[in-house]
Amino acid sequence: MMEFDGQIKLGHLLLNDRKCRVCDEVKNLVNSFYRTRKDRGAMASSYSYECKECTIKRIRNKKAIKINQEWAYPDW
Repeated sequence: MMEFDGQIKLGHLLLNDRKCRVCDEVKNLVNSFYRTRKDRGAMASSYSYECKECTIKRIRNKKAIKINQEWAYPDW
C-alpha cells in the first residue's frame, strides 16, 4: 500500500503559481504578484493577475507619456 502522506504536500493543495496575463510567464503567486484584497487572507483570489514586473512597467510607461506631453492653452 502506498503512503499518500509522503507524496502530498501542502503546496499541492494551495495555488503556488500563477500565469501573468501580460507576459504569459508562470511565477510564484506570493512573491511575484501584488495582493489586491487584504481582508481575505492568503487566498489565491486576493492576488492580482498581473505580475509585479509588468505592473511596474505599465505604470512607468503611463507616467512617461504624461511627463512628455507639453501643456498648452486650449484653442478656444
